[in-house]
Amino acid sequence: MTPEPNTIRAKLRGLSSLKGPLPDIDPATLPDTPQAAFEVWLDEAIAQGITEPHAMTLSTVDKQGGPDARVLILKDLDERGWHFAAKGTSPKGRQIEQNAEVALTFYWPKLGRQVRIRGVAHAQSVDDCARDFSERPVSSKISAAASKQSDILSSTDELRQALKSAEALFTENPDQVMPAWKVYAVAPTAVEFWQGATDRMHRRILYQREGEAWKKQALWP
Repeated sequence: MTPEPNTIRAKLRGLSSLKGPLPDIDPATLPDTPQAAFEVWLDEAIAQGITEPHAMTLSTVDKQGGPDARVLILKDLDERGWHFAAKGTSPKGRQIEQNAEVALTFYWPKLGRQVRIRGVAHAQSVDDCARDFSERPVSSKISAAASKQSDILSSTDELRQALKSAEALFTENPDQVMPAWKVYAVAPTAVEFWQGATDRMHRRILYQREGEAWKKQALWP
């Protein structure tokens, strides 16, 4: 059945996806660990000039099992996992405290590539959290300190006053660190590298942890 013209459905069906040319991958050439493989793909995304290649979607669940997702920035990657920062008192911080199993998703449309990470989010040391906050631009420190993230905002005057108070705080004490600021590292249990193809015969490579080692397998498209 042909969609009616000028409908959202028709508009969406008229949009292109996975428009080539797209790169192919040889699973055998990917490194033995997902961290190393991710760095290879990140470097290629940066080389291609992809906007904000370090942006990722963090998915969590609340205590009722309801899903939540939001876009954050990757802060670091090492043997502990993929790092991001957030207020521990924010909805995502509270959700992680209740259930630390999370998912991360990266998508680089110009390359037709997606990376999906499942794992457990671990709060890092007080020193790590303080260092991350100290390295933030002053404007980011002020906005983080002023915001009552996701609470109801009664008026813009309330926001202005909070920003004014936070600005005064960091003017007086530029080394101030927010105690609620957290850095989390997502220790991966499974990581999938997805290379899209114009014929929809996508390449999918799954890394699964087996003890201290990783098993790498190809998946059906």
